[in-house]
Amino acid sequence: MESISAPTVCANCGKGEEESGNLKKCSACQLVKYCSRECQAAHRPQHKKECKKRAAELYDEKLFKEVEPEECPICMLPISGGEMSENFQTCCGKTICIGCIYAMKMSEEATDLCPFCRTPDANNEDEDNERLKKIVESGNADAYYLLGCRYADGDQGLAQDRQKAHELFLKGGELGCPTGYYSLGLVYTHGDGVEVDVKKAKQYFELAAMRGSLEARYDLGVSEYEARNIQWAYKHWILAAKAGCERSLDLIKKGYELRLVTKDEYESTLRAYHDRQKEMKSDERERAADWFQSIVNN
Repeated sequence: MESISAPTVCANCGKGEEESGNLKKCSACQLVKYCSRECQAAHRPQHKKECKKRAAELYDEKLFKEVEPEECPICMLPISGGEMSENFQTCCGKTICIGCIYAMKMSEEATDLCPFCRTPDANNEDEDNERLKKIVESGNADAYYLLGCRYADGDQGLAQDRQKAHELFLKGGELGCPTGYYSLGLVYTHGDGVEVDVKKAKQYFELAAMRGSLEARYDLGVSEYEARNIQWAYKHWILAAKAGCERSLDLIKKGYELRLVTKDEYESTLRAYHDRQKEMKSDERERAADWFQSIVNN
């Protein structure tokens, strides 16, 4: 959709910038400008309907905009975001892919060093927590999320504090960590220390999806499907599948079989999915995945 430029006169009194000074756009719809709050309030009754419609359009554009994936700062390849695909370093605040972590661990002289800053691993949980808290103080979004996880679970020697965890998730999300918002969505979905609130859960899932969370995008699709909003559900799943979400791709395949997804949609989604998988693939990551899986199985 083409951008719409706001007029250069106040929508209420008609004064231009030369007469009234700086005109400010309506923050919701970006369609009109006003010279003052008084003019905006006076014009509200006749503008309300158009404003609400355009604001919803702008929100949907943002909600369904493709987001570039995070890259490993060492190999510069996209990170999938899966549980076994990355690791946050409490020494430097970098999120490193498992391929680069594996390569460091397999080296002869640097098995216990951070792959990015070469800092030795923490000696104990207390030291690791202190490192993490320092990274939090620097404003690192992912650090807020990780510290929130530790308080939520009572992990790494920290006493369980769900309220503190929720505050950390929120701050992490506000600073740019999609998983912070996604975790809050799960909190309100399951009533984890709060009252179940489907509306709030969806709000946080949408914020997470707009920042690149494929898990949130998948769950939004499920929610829309259950609400019989089939078109919206597949819109979410197509976007997630193109970004590399296998679960969403499986649903697109089923949708194509049920004629809920067109042939063009299915083919373009399948191509984009495989292209993204190739972008994220490396020999080190494949070896790392096998190595970590062998540890889990044993």
